[in-house]
Amino acid sequence: MKKFLIYSAVVVAVILVIALFDMFYVVREDQHALVVRFSKVVKIESEAGVYLKMPFVDKVATYLKSAQLYDINPSLVYLKDKTAMIADSYVTWRIIDPLLFHTKVSGSTYEAQIRLDTITYNNIKAKLGNLNQNDVINTDDPSERNVIYEEIFALVKEAAKPYGIEVLDVKIKRFDLPESNENEVFNRMISERNQIAQEYRAKGEAAAAVIRNAADRNYNTQISNAKLTAEEIKAEGEAEYMRILTAAYDTSEKEEFYAFIKALDALKISLTGEKTVILGPDSILAQILSQP
Repeated sequence: MKKFLIYSAVVVAVILVIALFDMFYVVREDQHALVVRFSKVVKIESEAGVYLKMPFVDKVATYLKSAQLYDINPSLVYLKDKTAMIADSYVTWRIIDPLLFHTKVSGSTYEAQIRLDTITYNNIKAKLGNLNQNDVINTDDPSERNVIYEEIFALVKEAAKPYGIEVLDVKIKRFDLPESNENEVFNRMISERNQIAQEYRAKGEAAAAVIRNAADRNYNTQISNAKLTAEEIKAEGEAEYMRILTAAYDTSEKEEFYAFIKALDALKISLTGEKTVILGPDSILAQILSQP
């Protein structure tokens, strides 16, 4: 009987020690903690610290409240023009309502990822299903496609709220073409680049023609003006020459002297070299030679 009492006392002591340790649970900075009693949540703690619970009855479920990354498997989506593309994306998320998370997805991270996978894929498929391949693959400013990504992010974020999940970001890492479509798309892009190059060349040639025409007009105008100015200067010079000449030989004696000088100049030129000169009797040169 004494041994039984001793054994009983030891068992009770062990149970009390275990119960004492089971009364406390610790919540870390990056955790939500739910106290579950007979499958019912009786307490939620999201602040770090040490808390009490009913030993042997209450169970504690903890969930991360920090951001988590889920890399979604690449999936095939069909666009509006019936072409196919492979979308490779990822989601960053966190638990903001541990009670909803516990009840809606059974507190399972794996189950939450399945839901996020489905939500993200469905919204990507729905959004891209309204676009043609040219709207997705082009050489436009990449920031223009951010509008598409932001719309997908907003839809996924709203759809994840009923599960106690906040979606922080949805990013499409890349769009891949199925091998059967790659050559077709590359050829189309090459054709588009050639067309753009031809447009640039045509614009350049048109601009060059305008510049050449303007230069030719300017050149012709300057040449015409220069010739006109030269003719005016020449006319002014000849007029001035005649005025000076007239002023210098304004008497009959001066006119005769001028004619004599000009005759001597003509004679000098005529007698240069071996040549025969025939002069009339009324020629001034003949008179000079016959009556020196």
